[in-house]
Amino acid sequence: MSKRDYYEILGVNKEASADELKKAYRKMAVKYHPDKNPGDAEAEAKFKEVSEAYDILKDEEKRAAYDRFGHAAFQGGGMGRAGGAGAGGFHDPFDIFREAFGGGGGGIFEEFFGGGGGRSSGGAQHGADLRYDLEITLEEAAKGTEKEIRYRRPVECKQCHGSGAEPGSKKVTCPTCGGAGQVTSNRGFISFRQVCPSCQGAGQTIEKPCTSCHGEGRVMDSSTVKVRIPAGVHTGSKLRSAGKGEAGQMGGQAGDLYIIIHVKEHELFERHDDDLFCEVPIKFTLAALGGSINVPTLFGKGNLKIPTGTQTGTTFRLRGQGVPHLRGGGNGDMLIRVQVEVPTKLNNEQKAALESFADACGDAGNPVSESFVEKAKKFFK
Repeated sequence: MSKRDYYEILGVNKEASADELKKAYRKMAVKYHPDKNPGDAEAEAKFKEVSEAYDILKDEEKRAAYDRFGHAAFQGGGMGRAGGAGAGGFHDPFDIFREAFGGGGGGIFEEFFGGGGGRSSGGAQHGADLRYDLEITLEEAAKGTEKEIRYRRPVECKQCHGSGAEPGSKKVTCPTCGGAGQVTSNRGFISFRQVCPSCQGAGQTIEKPCTSCHGEGRVMDSSTVKVRIPAGVHTGSKLRSAGKGEAGQMGGQAGDLYIIIHVKEHELFERHDDDLFCEVPIKFTLAALGGSINVPTLFGKGNLKIPTGTQTGTTFRLRGQGVPHLRGGGNGDMLIRVQVEVPTKLNNEQKAALESFADACGDAGNPVSESFVEKAKKFFK
């Protein structure tokens, strides 16, 4: 007999969200659960049918395969991740070799190909890693800092301590697989094994689901983590906080939290790798006569000597005044480009003094540089 459409079984449409799928499953599972329908073979069959449908549709990869190929995606040697669920559920294509060469328990297949295909024991599932994008200032990136971040994640349910069972309740041997965690189907002379669709490989089912987490063993909660940011980080730097990702299921290890750094643009400095660049305006008198000025750096004031006759656009380097190298070994440099400012307003005394200076330089009759005049002679013929 042909299998019913999974969406039809759960009473949702194909565009249903993950939350809508979960709500529909819980409603149907409660309705047909064997504990509420003792001795009702029809209800038990529907409960298994509902569980199978949800096991496929809650997984993004399996759902995509089902939407494209229907039930055929999970029959025979259909491709997918090891440890799939459902009555026809995402068979590992290498299971046929395991059965023929030793049955997955240290047989010849494992000796040649290195283990049992990545199946998790006892149904334990590793928690997913999480990402947190953190914005910091250039000063914080250069000097290092410590930040406290707050985020939400699935954590172990305190009421059932991750077991998914209501306190006082217990786990019972799975009636589908008899505690083996796997079920076997025969096709001719070849046997196929797959994870039990009822217990997800744990070998046990929950007698009474936890009322806090509804049998999942995890609940959403806020977490706070202090993160030490080393000096020298840049946009794209990645920090890892082990075990601060999603909690695992059925005793599985928690995932990690990855903090991705984003350094804000600075109003004064531009960063090029570990060097800093800054433009500083200077008076034209200082550019002509020379002298020294104080310039800003990320670590305080720096002193810059201006040689006599400095031209606008000249770039000076202050060694070691840039951003520290992330892996140690010193700092980058500070590059300062000066822009000579020309006064826009002059009083009579200043104007007279400049006119005298121009006369002394011979600029009154020839205001253009002689070197430029030599280059431009052919254009004036």
